[in-house]
Amino acid sequence: MNHLVNELNTLKSSLLEMWSIVISQHEKAKMALEGFDKDLANEVHTNEKLLDAFELKHDMDCENLIVLNNPVAIDLRFILAVLKINYNLERIGDYANYIANQIRKADTPFKEQLLKDIHIFDMFDISHVMMVQAYDAFEKNDVTSVRNLSELDKKLDHWNKESFRVLSEYLSKNPAESLQALELFSIIRKLERVGDHNQNIAEEIIFYLDARVIKHKKLQKKPKEE
Repeated sequence: MNHLVNELNTLKSSLLEMWSIVISQHEKAKMALEGFDKDLANEVHTNEKLLDAFELKHDMDCENLIVLNNPVAIDLRFILAVLKINYNLERIGDYANYIANQIRKADTPFKEQLLKDIHIFDMFDISHVMMVQAYDAFEKNDVTSVRNLSELDKKLDHWNKESFRVLSEYLSKNPAESLQALELFSIIRKLERVGDHNQNIAEEIIFYLDARVIKHKKLQKKPKEE
């Protein structure tokens, strides 16, 4: 049993290391967009390979732990949760890389006022908060910090819908800027998906710690015991 505990702790540490890189990638993608920093965008692109390697390693580690140790109860839930969290983190990393690639291939910076009007940096900030709160919940084995993720995700959904209206109006007045507007809408959509993946991660943390399946249900506080 001590061997299994050590293996699970090692896996958790490795996943948290990957998680930290994903959070960093997301922040660097934001800074690259703010400053039209192609060097920083290139750095995000290069680091994507590291996240791919982490994902493959964690998948293999989880499979080996199940086959060799026959885990049960919370140990099994932990491994199953790691498998799904691992996938969702890799997808969030993919979105950061996508955003970086949009900057790498762009000839001119995105319009500063348009970026403000579509609240794109607010979306970056909200999705960052979601990632950090989920990270803290997993690291500390405490689901408290993921209870409000659904409310944060609603903000991302709102700005995603609002950006469509803003960009449509912008296109009607500036048809020559259609490519930039479409690229921004794609970035907005990716940020909205980051929120969805963080919701998925929160569900897995609750499954692991509380043995509750809440998929397709809203994340909410437990009712108080009478």
